[in-house]
Amino acid sequence: MDVGFIGLGSMGRGMARNLIAAGHRVSVYNRSKKPAEELARDGALVAKTPAALGGEVIVTMVSDDAALEAVVLGAGGLASGMRRGAVHLSMSTISVALSDRLEAEHAKAGQGYVAAPVFGRPDAAAAAKLFVVAAGGSEVIEKARPVMDAMSQRVFTVGEKASQANLVKLAGNFLITCVIEGLAETLALATRSGVAPERLYEVFTESLFDAPVYRNYGKIILEGAFSPPGFKLPLGLKDNRLLMQAAETLSVPLPFAAVVRDRFLASIARGDGDLDWAAIAKRAAEDAGLIKT
Repeated sequence: MDVGFIGLGSMGRGMARNLIAAGHRVSVYNRSKKPAEELARDGALVAKTPAALGGEVIVTMVSDDAALEAVVLGAGGLASGMRRGAVHLSMSTISVALSDRLEAEHAKAGQGYVAAPVFGRPDAAAAAKLFVVAAGGSEVIEKARPVMDAMSQRVFTVGEKASQANLVKLAGNFLITCVIEGLAETLALATRSGVAPERLYEVFTESLFDAPVYRNYGKIILEGAFSPPGFKLPLGLKDNRLLMQAAETLSVPLPFAAVVRDRFLASIARGDGDLDWAAIAKRAAEDAGLIKT
């Protein structure tokens, strides 16, 4: 099918390539030209503006609310160029409030909207191993399903209101940060006690916590492999903020989220803003006197 793709960053490049590999006719737009030119060599067409993309399904994969609002609702934006019946497949991690607004704006124009954020780092995006969390009307989800299938190992449908998918994504990222913080604290405790942190990691990941999130982030923390980042630390702070905004709207207290927020703020204050979001683990080591500041 004809697919448009906006946002060729560390995640989007691999996702767009997988659409091309799956046989879709792909047109791309990116604010900086070089990534789009690279995709053109793989067979993609390059659009000068989001509105010029066309396509039955148009994917957006950008960094935050401001970027998405600009490419969709701004001058020359996607919404102004989409045909009636076309579907905007929003795969960025954005706020519940913006997702609700986009759903309403597209409905007014006779266009479809599906929120479909993803779980997975750039290597999973390149390998078409993402997990997609989708929400929206059943007909528009089915129209977009071939596109989601080409980029993922599984698609989870969580509701008919599009922003429900965004809430699930924010909640999932929050749980990942709780895992990072828990690992950081326990590894610091083991080190101070004389237990080799590598052995603690082995015990837990091969017994109680045999799961990719513990294995992957535990290894990153043990090795201090925070650069190059798979997901930059300020983006983690952004997602934390969006989660807390949604929780406040729903009158749901999230005390752990406040702890994680302070870890992100402390990390940025110490100059770690260009590192992977797992670098918040350094704060626990500092608190235990294992890293001198």
